[in-house]
Amino acid sequence: MRFIRTGDEPAHARSPLRMRLWLAVWGLLWTAGGTVAFVLAGRPGWAAACAAIAAITLIDVALVIRHIRQGPHYQPGRDVPPYAPVRGRRR
Repeated sequence: MRFIRTGDEPAHARSPLRMRLWLAVWGLLWTAGGTVAFVLAGRPGWAAACAAIAAITLIDVALVIRHIRQGPHYQPGRDVPPYAPVRGRRR
């Protein structure tokens, strides 16, 4: 299915960052809970594994929040090349 472009996508585009944020927060809650549960169960190896995953998830949450706060950025359409090709230089 192909959607018709309105021409103002940078202003009204929907970003998956908020969904990624909430999924990361959900994962952070589960890994923190797993860490506590394994500590209480006396399984330090599994607790360390959950704590490591929780740390990675916390970093992901911080990066997603940073990207959300940066706001929208201009993205050219499909017909605009990402850079002007270099002319006259050949290897």
